[in-house]
Amino acid sequence: MSQSNGRQPGRDPERHRGAVTLRRGAIPTSTADQRLLDSRGRGDWKTRDAWRALRILSEFVEGFDTLADLPPAVSVFGSARSTPDSPECRMAEELGGALARAGYAVITGGGPGVMEAANRGASEAGGLSVGLGIELPFEQGLNDWVDLAIDFRYFFARKTMFVKYAQAFVVLPGGFGTMDELFEALTLVQTGKVTRFPVVLMGSAYWRGLLDWLQDSMAGEGKIGPVDLELICVTDDVDAAVQHIVEAEAALSAEQEAVREEAVARTAADQQAAADSSANAAGGGGPGGRTGSGAGRKG
Repeated sequence: MSQSNGRQPGRDPERHRGAVTLRRGAIPTSTADQRLLDSRGRGDWKTRDAWRALRILSEFVEGFDTLADLPPAVSVFGSARSTPDSPECRMAEELGGALARAGYAVITGGGPGVMEAANRGASEAGGLSVGLGIELPFEQGLNDWVDLAIDFRYFFARKTMFVKYAQAFVVLPGGFGTMDELFEALTLVQTGKVTRFPVVLMGSAYWRGLLDWLQDSMAGEGKIGPVDLELICVTDDVDAAVQHIVEAEAALSAEQEAVREEAVARTAADQQAAADSSANAAGGGGPGGRTGSGAGRKG
């Protein structure tokens, strides 16, 4: 039966804001991020920004509450514009499956292209497929392979979730958004804001020009150190990428266990020293006390 208004269900643009669904003309032309960062209309800041702060807080609470029970996860990034038959999409789908079989959930931006391919690979392999969507002027929507999804208004809240709940980043060919996530991850690792955090680049031919520039220009002029380049693992082998992540996690776990054992041993030693000190005090105050007693008997 045809629709009298000519609309086709599921085909119209749609935006979700929690319990609220917006379609067609009800969708605003600007995003929450854009309105937050717009420096015009400063007179509204005192009244509107206080309410925005609560909305921002609610996004963090929603993200933390929803993702707190995730198994170990890996965030996968890449272009939303890649076609399903592109080399990077085929690689992303294979990667998603391999990560799922290794026991990792796969987190993406939830969109099409490379993100959809990675979500599909994870879902078909029986793993948990997570999508963290973002409100954009050009609405993309979440792909059909996402099992657990959150829609964010604010990029910075979403980006926190990508890092907080992932053990590693895998970055496939992409555009500005992909580069943004890549360099944020590298900055967090370089500055020690996150513990050892593997960053894997896949699609070596795509990244070659960037890597040459990092080495020849950025490192060559001393803007970064040679050791900073070692933060990046470059491979076209899905198994090698997963193995790198697994080994990094195992090394970190071993280091944390060694630190824990050292702390336990130090605490035990301190407790033993305190017990010996108490015993000496109860027995006469140590060598000085015994000497005093002997001198008294001689007198």
